[in-house]
Amino acid sequence: MSTGMRAVIAAGQGGPEVLRIVERPRPEPGQGQVLVRVEAAGVNRPDVMQREGRYPPPPGASDVLGLELAGIVEARGPGAGRFRPGDRVMALVHSGAYAEWAVVDEAVALPVPDGLPAVEAGAIPETYFTVWSNVFERARLQAGESLLIHGGSSGIGTTAILLAKARGATVLVTAGSPEKCAACLRLGADAAIDYRQEDFVAAAKAATDGKGPDVILDMVGGPYIARNLDAVAVDGRIAQIAFQQGSRVTEIDFQPLLMKRLTLTGSTLRARPVALKARLAEALAEHVLPLLAAGRVRPPIDSVFPFDRVAEAHARMDAGQHIGKIVLTMGDAAQGSR
Repeated sequence: MSTGMRAVIAAGQGGPEVLRIVERPRPEPGQGQVLVRVEAAGVNRPDVMQREGRYPPPPGASDVLGLELAGIVEARGPGAGRFRPGDRVMALVHSGAYAEWAVVDEAVALPVPDGLPAVEAGAIPETYFTVWSNVFERARLQAGESLLIHGGSSGIGTTAILLAKARGATVLVTAGSPEKCAACLRLGADAAIDYRQEDFVAAAKAATDGKGPDVILDMVGGPYIARNLDAVAVDGRIAQIAFQQGSRVTEIDFQPLLMKRLTLTGSTLRARPVALKARLAEALAEHVLPLLAAGRVRPPIDSVFPFDRVAEAHARMDAGQHIGKIVLTMGDAAQGSR
């Protein structure tokens, strides 16, 4: 087994052109970790933010980009026993997924269901952990309730559509074009709102008989913060997971928070302790892996790029036209096309 590997870092802050493939020592698995030969790695918005200098890795984490991967277990560190060499796994990592080899805390790894391709498995952990944590645990979405997803065609958005529909919710989405709205409807959304053409507050209320959605999943922030308070139902919950249009607003009226008895919650996933992520992994193993095995919530793949075309993958993310997940592969199967 080689002692070196290729990995992707950001050589400075900026656009996709700052990405570099460098040679690094192959990592060694530590306590409770496994060494994984990476087959596929998902490309996510936090990767772009790290490249731009707006989302540094947690203290002690590698500067190699990438938060999720799928691959083959090759070796085990001390105390690791859940997986054996040769097992297929998909995992959430602090960093380091854009590489030929990665170490994974086995407590946050999941077995890849039989028949699920590596490209799809590599597109699962970051968005599925995030959606499960925020929509179903923190915002407590229940069967029979309604969910409004901002950015319905994104990786997070498409995951939320699939999981919410599988668990019996009514799903509304916002998206930025007729094509994206149509894609969300094909995935199972009950209503799609083109936010460039419609007021999402009025449209969401109309789609819920004037009540408003029970839960809102928002990654936009900025002007959406106040509008979400207007749109959400009485006793509703708003889960904030990002601020693509800014985390600050000059003025906001929080009166609806009291009058509607609202819950406003938010979280980030990357810096959370392994023990908390392990609990999420257990929930996914119980509630989501059976759905994946049955083919009910498989992630839609927008495009696949070989490892050495990582800058093109990031350019695709930057363009904002993708529907579903963008994936890097370490093998020969990548096509680089829709």
